[in-house]
Amino acid sequence: MDQTIDEWQVLWMDHFDPEMTTEQLENEKGWIHVRADDKTLKRPEGAVAQWVKIKIPAISKESSLLFKKIYGYDIIVKQGDHKIYESHRKYKYAVNVVLLPSDRLDKGETVYLGIQTPNRIGIQSGVYVGDFYNLHNMYVKSSLSDFIIGSSLMFIAFTMLICAVFLNAEYASTWVALCLVILSCGFIMITYSSFLYSTYGEYGKVYVTLFDLSLYILLPAFTYFFEKVIGNGYKSVVVKFRMFQFYYSLICIVLLVINLLTHNQIYGLYRYMSSTPLGLIMIFQFILLIAVAITYAVKGNKEAQIFSIGFAIFAGLSLIELIWFYLKEGYYDLFLWKWGVVSFLLSLIVIMGKRFARNHEQIVEYSKQLEMFNNELQRSEKMEIISELAASVAHEVRNPLQVTRGFLQLLSEKNTSSNQLYLNMALDELDRAASIITDFLTFAKPEAGKITTLNVLEEFIHIEGILIPLVNLQGGKVTVHIPSELYIKGSSSKFKQAFINIIKNSIEALHGEGEIEIWAHGDMEQVNIYIKDNGEGMDPEVLARLGEPYFSNKTKGTGLGLMVTFRIIEVMKGEISFTSTKGVGTEVRVCFPTAIKS
Repeated sequence: MDQTIDEWQVLWMDHFDPEMTTEQLENEKGWIHVRADDKTLKRPEGAVAQWVKIKIPAISKESSLLFKKIYGYDIIVKQGDHKIYESHRKYKYAVNVVLLPSDRLDKGETVYLGIQTPNRIGIQSGVYVGDFYNLHNMYVKSSLSDFIIGSSLMFIAFTMLICAVFLNAEYASTWVALCLVILSCGFIMITYSSFLYSTYGEYGKVYVTLFDLSLYILLPAFTYFFEKVIGNGYKSVVVKFRMFQFYYSLICIVLLVINLLTHNQIYGLYRYMSSTPLGLIMIFQFILLIAVAITYAVKGNKEAQIFSIGFAIFAGLSLIELIWFYLKEGYYDLFLWKWGVVSFLLSLIVIMGKRFARNHEQIVEYSKQLEMFNNELQRSEKMEIISELAASVAHEVRNPLQVTRGFLQLLSEKNTSSNQLYLNMALDELDRAASIITDFLTFAKPEAGKITTLNVLEEFIHIEGILIPLVNLQGGKVTVHIPSELYIKGSSSKFKQAFINIIKNSIEALHGEGEIEIWAHGDMEQVNIYIKDNGEGMDPEVLARLGEPYFSNKTKGTGLGLMVTFRIIEVMKGEISFTSTKGVGTEVRVCFPTAIKS
């Protein structure tokens, strides 16, 4: 059955003599009775050492003794006049964990501890008596979480650093900064633990150096990462603070190297520059970054909100511990910040997952846009080739057609025989060919014509008058609802040609009774014209191919009508779009820039 010793006696000394006998110690006056939870014990002025007298209960012959935390650079443990433990540290780390096995102890006897250190001193927790294996497990487990978390962070950081090789320069700096933050946190967790110093104390100076270096790297790296991910803050205050941290850390690193090379000759100056100032800088950093993160989060930045939650937990716990550390005058070991780091890293993982998801969506969107651009490019190339070919062919064919028609017309006027019917048919076919050639030329080399300010309503009144007979013939009807104050720039004849082509397609799609609605509205920037029918509609495949050269869903169509319409609207700086459902109907939307009435 394990037992805890929670009271002992303390003697302050103005010198430290490890060779003092127990008899000499007993003859000293000034022993004070204290308890483990007594926080009022203060070091007297001039005292440099402390002796502690503990009565060991006679529980079992196999019982061992565990001191979970002793502050001191030099520690001597005596029982009688025999030294059963001795430790002398040449580096500045005062936390000790001492486990005395049963074969070194006499049960029921008094144990004397001699401790020397210029700062924190004495036993800071209960003393445990019990089975050696139980106490050893307690001794190991007390620092196990530090090693698990710290080594995991270091492994993650090294893995991420390898991945940084494959990133471009834009993202590499932020990625490396995050790696340095995680790596520094891993080193701090491991080197802050007392287990290393108690188990492998011969490397203590290396651990202390790594701990200090990790702090100097962590602070500016973390601020830089914050600056890149969240923002610069008001008037770039985060950037300015990061620069200050960088130069401060650089000065501390230089002093650290000089102190190591001179064997602690400038330790006083180094400690003065890196102890209290560093803690105050950390407090200011946490307050500043929390404030900036909350500011960005309030503005609706989702990543800033996630970052703020994780960072607020980390910075809040660290801030509380730092304040408590200074209120306790250094008699406090920081531990909550480790769980703050874990919480913060979890928030970063969420942000990374969110970014990966967003990047995937962007890649899909970019792929769609690239496909659209490729299709548009192919269409433009086809149109350019066809335009050049159409212009060349049209010019070459038009002249012979006109000459042939002239001769046929002369023959028709002089001929009175039965061949007159065939001559008229030949003239009609030549006229039809000439119309196709005209469409080719309009498509190949569209001309804006005489540019004037057009009143949309007046233009559609003329278009309606031209097409009403055809609509009535089909058994349908047309309704027009267009305000009188809509104006655009363009050629009246080309405008009519384009919309006559569109409305004729709607009339032909009615196949009997049906209705075509025409309406328009506009603002200071553009005029929107709509033509909607309740005809047969189109499949998505047909809709996607509208405007392609020579594509038509009519048995006798050439596809030139819509091609010409597209080119006319394009020349007039307009845009055209179709919405259609098979068996329901089609809606056409044409947009033009608004013109001011002249």
